[in-house]
Amino acid sequence: MSDQPGAGRKAAPTLKTIAELTGLGVTTVSRALKNGPELKGETIARVQRVAAEIGYRPNRAGVRLRTGKTHVISFILNQADDMSDYARRLIMGISSELSGTGYHMLVIPQDMAEDEVAPVRYVLENAASDGIIITHTEPHDRRVALLQQHGFPFVSFGQTEAGGHPFFDYDNDDFAFRATQEMLRRGRKRIAILLPPRRYSYSGHQLAGYMRALGPAGLEPMPLDDLTLFSAPPLMRDYARRIATLPERPDGIICGSEGQAMGLMLGLQQAGLRIGEDIDLASKKTTPLLDLVNAPMLRYFEDLEYAGRTLAGIMLRQLAGDAHEPEAVLVLNDRVPD
Repeated sequence: MSDQPGAGRKAAPTLKTIAELTGLGVTTVSRALKNGPELKGETIARVQRVAAEIGYRPNRAGVRLRTGKTHVISFILNQADDMSDYARRLIMGISSELSGTGYHMLVIPQDMAEDEVAPVRYVLENAASDGIIITHTEPHDRRVALLQQHGFPFVSFGQTEAGGHPFFDYDNDDFAFRATQEMLRRGRKRIAILLPPRRYSYSGHQLAGYMRALGPAGLEPMPLDDLTLFSAPPLMRDYARRIATLPERPDGIICGSEGQAMGLMLGLQQAGLRIGEDIDLASKKTTPLLDLVNAPMLRYFEDLEYAGRTLAGIMLRQLAGDAHEPEAVLVLNDRVPD
């Protein structure tokens, strides 16, 4: 047995390997793998078939040296405690859109306690990717400002007040507006709302829609400021048990996260309230979780896999030079039938 490092390991196929198997020159093979228009279709097909059969993969370091491109897209992922399924579905959507494009995703976790600009700065300083996808935007987002300053391709899941940059978002103003209107239609008079942390853009959007619906009804707003949508479901349960005993307790609660809505529902039920009769609950729905609940909640569907696919598609069009204007995509949440 050889003592040499890597002895016995089969060498990865190269352009030269394909050239030897096809009887073509290395330059022709390289052009065929890039679908060179100067080559015959049968030549391109033969080269690509052989490449697939032997498991050829381009040397990414070599590609980067020749072109200056990494063929990597960085996804900077907010690490809020309640984001696990949120993250999984977004990643699934991004991955499916990138499949077969030659681009790969680099997931960079962002700790809630760290400087939110640090991961972006890392990518810029190390040329770690060709583009960046960010989430959880703020109205005056420092990450967006830095990326715009450097002219670096990016797309955000969420809006900012800077404008002029690509984004995808669900219309949180509309979600809160329609949920409030539906509760008003049902005769609710003390409608509360549980918001995301106020630093994020979508918190302000939900508050604006909620206030816009309450205004004509002449009702006082009831933001539940003791907790946020990032608070853990057990805290929601305990909080709901407490507010259920208040003399002027809410008779409707709007909550943009299903896990937190489940915590609220459990606490309200433990306090003896009947969902849909004594109090209404409205929630966004991103998973089948709420379908398992035997309680008549107002549900508004948010497809996170679609969001991931759309974000990746916007990014790919930027990198290909196909986006002449920044793409801005705003989508409504579909009301799920009762």
